Amino acid sequence: MADSWEQARRILAEAGLRPDRLAHLAPLGGGTYNAVDELRLTDGSRYVLKTAPTAAGLRHENRLLVSEAEFYRAAAQADVPAPHVLALDGRHLLMTVCPGAPWDGSLTEAEQADLRGELGRQVARLHTVTGPGFGYPSGALGPLAPDWRTAFTAMFDAVLDDARQYRAPLPLPADEVARCAAAAYDALDEVTVPRLVHFDLWRGNILVDRTAGEARIGGLIDGERMFWGDPLADFVSLALLGDITKDEAFLAGYREAGGRAEFDRPARLRLALYRAYLYLIMITETIPRAAGEDHADWVRKAVDPELLAALTEIKNLQSS
Repeated sequence: MADSWEQARRILAEAGLRPDRLAHLAPLGGGTYNAVDELRLTDGSRYVLKTAPTAAGLRHENRLLVSEAEFYRAAAQADVPAPHVLALDGRHLLMTVCPGAPWDGSLTEAEQADLRGELGRQVARLHTVTGPGFGYPSGALGPLAPDWRTAFTAMFDAVLDDARQYRAPLPLPADEVARCAAAAYDALDEVTVPRLVHFDLWRGNILVDRTAGEARIGGLIDGERMFWGDPLADFVSLALLGDITKDEAFLAGYREAGGRAEFDRPARLRLALYRAYLYLIMITETIPRAAGEDHADWVRKAVDPELLAALTEIKNLQSS
């Protein structure tokens, strides 16, 4: 505990804050990879400190905090509510706190529809931000690539290599998954501009703020999975284990703010690829994280069928 306080004080000092004013340090729930702590100073100001793990993870998870800081800087550029980065030293990221709590089941249907529309407009603004190349800005899989096919195939190959290394219980052999995915790679060539992609916008990473009475989005958090790529990839976590085309409120807001959401054959092929990529991550990460039996069982029942459905959709679209 003493080491944690000393570490927190050091990071505060690096951010130009008074380390002697640290009054409270406690873990925050919800994190699944990095350790997350709340820091509160004597003046009542609050901050979040993330610390990267030392244990081995998946290949793309190296230097995730670099990517997270990049997302927050880009979100500010797009005028989308998100934490502000105060300090980053490789293993630690200090940031401001956004108002609100993770989206939960307490919202009415009308509130949810309004929030999905607001979220659509915010995500469309995120997707106006462009990057210097394609891929993970952390450099975990190498330098940014000049084209999306090169970047995404490296990402997909990396998680399949992880699955082989950890002997993850995939519902199909890794080589068969690779062959099926490769059949859709031509569709990646339609993406020519590297755009900001959060890639983890499930409800737990969307804060809902009620301080003004009306429910509003207080911030988009946990941007550690971000990459520069195809904005269509964000639609996977936005409809986690579901179908984004059925989210009429979100799509209306997205299109209203200038986002392009067309689901022609190439777009459907790419969306199936991105679904397969995310679900491969969700299955494979259970091994290095030593997931409990309850979570592993949920993955087998909920995620395995969705991975198979994405691969089947690729096959069906290729044969149509």
